[in-house]
Amino acid sequence: MAEEHTRNIVSLAAYLLGVPRKIFENEYEPPLAEVYEKLDKDKNARIVRNLCIVRTSIERNFKAINDRIRQECRSILTMPDLVPMEALTQLSEDGVYLGGRKKRLVQHLVEVNGLLSDRINNCRELFPLWLNWQYVRDIFLMPKGLSEAGTKEAAALYYANLSFYPYQVYLNWPASDQGNILFHDLKFVSLLYEWHNDKFTDFSKVSDVGKLTKGSIYDFLEGSGKTVVVVDCENSDPYRLCAAINDLSREMLGKIAKIILFDDVHTATAWKILDTYTDIPIEHVLIERIKQSKSLVDIRLTAGACREFYQNGVDSFIIASSDSDYWGLISSLPKARFLVMVEHGKCGPDIKAALMNSGIFYCYIDDFYSGSNDIKIGALVREIYRYLDQAVRFNVNEMLEEVFQSTRVCMSEAEKRQFYQRFIKPMHLEISEDGDVSIKLQSR
Repeated sequence: MAEEHTRNIVSLAAYLLGVPRKIFENEYEPPLAEVYEKLDKDKNARIVRNLCIVRTSIERNFKAINDRIRQECRSILTMPDLVPMEALTQLSEDGVYLGGRKKRLVQHLVEVNGLLSDRINNCRELFPLWLNWQYVRDIFLMPKGLSEAGTKEAAALYYANLSFYPYQVYLNWPASDQGNILFHDLKFVSLLYEWHNDKFTDFSKVSDVGKLTKGSIYDFLEGSGKTVVVVDCENSDPYRLCAAINDLSREMLGKIAKIILFDDVHTATAWKILDTYTDIPIEHVLIERIKQSKSLVDIRLTAGACREFYQNGVDSFIIASSDSDYWGLISSLPKARFLVMVEHGKCGPDIKAALMNSGIFYCYIDDFYSGSNDIKIGALVREIYRYLDQAVRFNVNEMLEEVFQSTRVCMSEAEKRQFYQRFIKPMHLEISEDGDVSIKLQSR
């Protein structure tokens, strides 16, 4: 089943590197116009983009600019045909002022490189956590770019391989004939890791299931009277399933009556995240074990699905599980319709063959786009709040009353308020190198 490669990362990189706006506006080019519009409202992103535009302009027109500086005592601020005035003006409006007249053009280049080195980390949060930021950061930094020798080496590499640079914008990379390295996320991220002697393997971060897969799911939902999703929580990944559901159209999701989670007491609490990311009603069936070595999830899932079919008028089921035990459910409800969501590494060839021979469509939840940080970060933050609520809970007013009594310090109400504002309200956590946490008061 053909996958569709995403273009979110390449659009971010293209904007920051200074790829012309007309490329974003061309529907046949990879960078996305909506990403341009979003980033152009971000001051930090604009600054990096315009610094990159100025740097590329200096690199591409070095001789012509240098001649005017030497022969006419001109400034780069007065050469709109060689250095885009729009970029310079926007930098000035954003509080970044490039130096005025300089005797040598290389000094301007060193200045821009220094500003990029100082500013690029401000754009770190634009990129997802799963992407190695150091690798991304490196493409914006000219090697030895704060020295004249370094700028000459970079210029020599740039001129010798100009046709290989995407849209001929300057970036720091081992230039070679790789085609358009900003063609899609899979290509760019794979190369990015390769340049650093690393390998990128989590392809669901940079691709999505193809239109055929989504179309088959939508056809299944369209042809259903009432659909329920049944989830074997022991044999399905909560984050990948959440990403898969989140990736479907809202209109189609509206055709799902509910999601039933059949969950063993020993499985992860992460399944609670589904409540946050979908409006579909969720029923969580928590199943105790009679024997600690034996789970009853498969039996309860089959019984629950049969009840939905015979009592609640459900005619169609989406099963999320990579365990072959759900075949008993399918064979016990011959009049029901089924669609199965499995995972690549957990589903064996025999069950896939059985599904195909029975004309039952199945897809891989790990093929759905999972490049967004939101789902996993949301789960982490939620669990951190739960942990902190159990580990750290006290009332500062009660604490102060006890402190005043134990120290026998007498203060007027005004003094107490002053003490509170100066020492208690600014309390903060400090974390040591080994992860130990302590609460610190405001120092005197």
